[in-house]
Amino acid sequence: MTSSTPRSRQGFLSREDYLAPPAIPTGQSPKDVLNTIWRKNEVFLDIGSYSIGSFVMVLWPVILIFIWIMPSINFQEFDIAYWYGFMCFCGVPLLLLSYMLSRPVPPPVRFNRQRREVCVPFADGRYWIVPWEQVTAQAIAMSSAGQHGKTTQGLLVVGFHNPDPDAPEKERDFSLGFSCGGGETAMSLWECIRSYMEIGPEAVPKCNFEGESTGKGLLGWTISILWDALKSLLKGDFKAAFKDVFFSVFLGAPLGFYLQEKKLMPPPDLINPAIIEWSKPLPPEQWARRSAELEQAIDRQEQALQESATSS
Repeated sequence: MTSSTPRSRQGFLSREDYLAPPAIPTGQSPKDVLNTIWRKNEVFLDIGSYSIGSFVMVLWPVILIFIWIMPSINFQEFDIAYWYGFMCFCGVPLLLLSYMLSRPVPPPVRFNRQRREVCVPFADGRYWIVPWEQVTAQAIAMSSAGQHGKTTQGLLVVGFHNPDPDAPEKERDFSLGFSCGGGETAMSLWECIRSYMEIGPEAVPKCNFEGESTGKGLLGWTISILWDALKSLLKGDFKAAFKDVFFSVFLGAPLGFYLQEKKLMPPPDLINPAIIEWSKPLPPEQWARRSAELEQAIDRQEQALQESATSS
């Protein structure tokens, strides 16, 4: 971690990077690694933490492993260990997946760059309007060591504080958690939000859920991914071809994309009349501006990043 990157705290098996406030550049490029961008325009950015596709792509390899070892099971003796493991690692997650598919998608958090405010909606109709410069962001990575070596897991946590000073203690804070691995990956995901608010929509990747459903279906997604693999193979790009086949076969990407599309095309919108009015564009002269403190912090960080790039 260089001096030009956000503050960090390194533990024996953990690392925490404090990204905001202040919302200064991380030095990473914006990358929407979890398809969190649901809607993007000149006024606001909708960010959602509902990722049914990622859930499927984590569960699918486990299911394949149990299918692979199934022929070795003596069903006449009813292998209790096998079925116990299957219920723990596949049965319960499959029930959870069914429950997630049966429930409506939670509303997104809306970042308004013209007002420099964030709307945090709740299922019961309540919502908070939080100043952008008070939003907190933290990348957390935890490592564990076992007989197969070291593994690292992490997430990005974006937090919001209730603007009502008289709110009960349990309703004072709200956070979004994104299981993206922590470290530079979490910074890239955070940069999608930060770059939109501080630079503009052109600095942020295209929303994967813009427009209408592709209508591909499960078979269509499978053919599309395998076709991409074949094109890569014909071009001699064996790495890309292997990646596409690996995603389609071992990670269950076609099923993940299909379910994600079914639930998020179109993505849920915020329909409260007050939020609709708040989301309307403003004349440029009425746009909110950065605070002097944030302006200075961004200038110092950009200069430090430039010096770091020059020295390397």
